[in-house]
Amino acid sequence: MTPRKYGLHGTLKPPFRLNERLTQQGLEAATSDLAASLVPAMCDGLELSQLGRFLALTPSGDMAALQRVAAACVRDLDVFRAPAPEAELARRRKAGLSPRQEALLMQWGYPYVMEEFRFHLTLSGRLSKDALAGWAETARRNLPDLPTPFVIDQIALCGERKDGRFELIQRYTLAG
Repeated sequence: MTPRKYGLHGTLKPPFRLNERLTQQGLEAATSDLAASLVPAMCDGLELSQLGRFLALTPSGDMAALQRVAAACVRDLDVFRAPAPEAELARRRKAGLSPRQEALLMQWGYPYVMEEFRFHLTLSGRLSKDALAGWAETARRNLPDLPTPFVIDQIALCGERKDGRFELIQRYTLAG
């Protein structure tokens, strides 16, 4: 995943293929209903972090409300997810999943959901070990003031275009 392909975003429900028995209109309606039932989530703020060899913005403080919103997106919209192809499952397993991550992969089609979920806004592609410190310093100097608190009060439904880039389908306000 590169930021250029996916844009600046925070994934709450991992990308999935639409179940062929269901429609995009049904997914849009279900997402609207879900958003109407969810209370916005708030954390103390955002901070620049190194995730492996990537740079990202990560939330600070209590993550329970953010975890709650992400879990609801995974759980309540899962009926729209087509089962992951075996090749995709095999690719995910190459990361060396824990037994719990394997169970999550089988149940939800992705190993890093529910208690394994870590919200982040990716800022870079994979960087060389030698370049990480320099890029982190450049990011620190050039980032605007980060929000405190950091509030998630909307969710967005996005789709993948034929060129592989994501596009916004609809944005929904959390109104629960």
